[in-house]
Amino acid sequence: MERNVFMAGCSALSWHTGDGKHLWGRNYDFDRLAQGSGVTLLPRGTAYIPAAGGREEVLRYACVGTGLLLPQGPVLYEGLNEGGLMGGQLYYRGLAHYGTGGRPDARPVQPPLLLLHLLARCATVEEAVRCLEEEVRLVDLPFLGAVPPLHWSLSDRTGETVVVEPDAGGLHIYRNTLGVMTNSPGYPWHRLNLLNYAGLRDLDHDETPFGDGQAQCFSGSGAQGLPGDWSSPSRFLRLAFLRRFGLPGGDETSGVVRTLRLLQSVAFPLGAVRVSHKAPATALDAAVVPYDYTVYTALCCAESLRYYWTTYENPQPRYLELGPLVQAPAPFQLPLDQPPGFLRLTAPGL
Repeated sequence: MERNVFMAGCSALSWHTGDGKHLWGRNYDFDRLAQGSGVTLLPRGTAYIPAAGGREEVLRYACVGTGLLLPQGPVLYEGLNEGGLMGGQLYYRGLAHYGTGGRPDARPVQPPLLLLHLLARCATVEEAVRCLEEEVRLVDLPFLGAVPPLHWSLSDRTGETVVVEPDAGGLHIYRNTLGVMTNSPGYPWHRLNLLNYAGLRDLDHDETPFGDGQAQCFSGSGAQGLPGDWSSPSRFLRLAFLRRFGLPGGDETSGVVRTLRLLQSVAFPLGAVRVSHKAPATALDAAVVPYDYTVYTALCCAESLRYYWTTYENPQPRYLELGPLVQAPAPFQLPLDQPPGFLRLTAPGL
């Protein structure tokens, strides 16, 4: 089964607020979105099957995120649970490798269902790491006709963000990361690549370094050389720079707005990233375009248990609050996209 033909983008970021809230968000960058995808609420006790032909499980913790409700069970692309564990899956093209490592008696899990399995059973990053190390093994089974190459980012109320990457050497779990993840190459490569940009800073230079006495005539000179393209290395670098120097919000409202602004800096404008491939279509694929673009952006708060999202055509943030819904009678979905709204203002009294 061909598994490395998927060429989607995606970027993930964890951050915090001045009053101690913890946020995790991602851009979903691809040339399509599976038909039936929507904001998906899964209450406690929802049944799911971690791997085709395997034993049915039920959710210990309620979850919310964007995903699918399929006859064989739910799927989440990213989301959070009632314990405050947040995270998502991103494409790991060319490097993802399944079936190595893991205990032979461990529970088999298909890669697209790993995130759901962790959110279903684990309330913290620590529990998720233990589950990955001791309880599960990824299996190379097709899902909707293909085996997508994936890696994962997870965060929680402690603020720690881990990156999980399966390659030919096994399953690697990177602890206490920079809080940034994009796509291939792997996390260690991206971190090492930051050495090439050690001179970047937030402070402007007063004059050129050539001894000619010329004063700078524009702002932003401290970050000259920061790449502006949409490749995975450039997006990782931009987010790492912005996470280091950006000013976090004082509370959840401003924190959400500012985190969405950072994710906007690595979003794919429709038409700027024309794809040179044709990814395999599944029965659920619809509205495929010849461009990768930021289909939607999602953002979770571990403390308020709110799941925020925006879409390409509607940048107004919307949210669903998980707390009151953990024991909903059944799973349900909300439409991911709604028509954009414009607030008309005019002069007072007119």
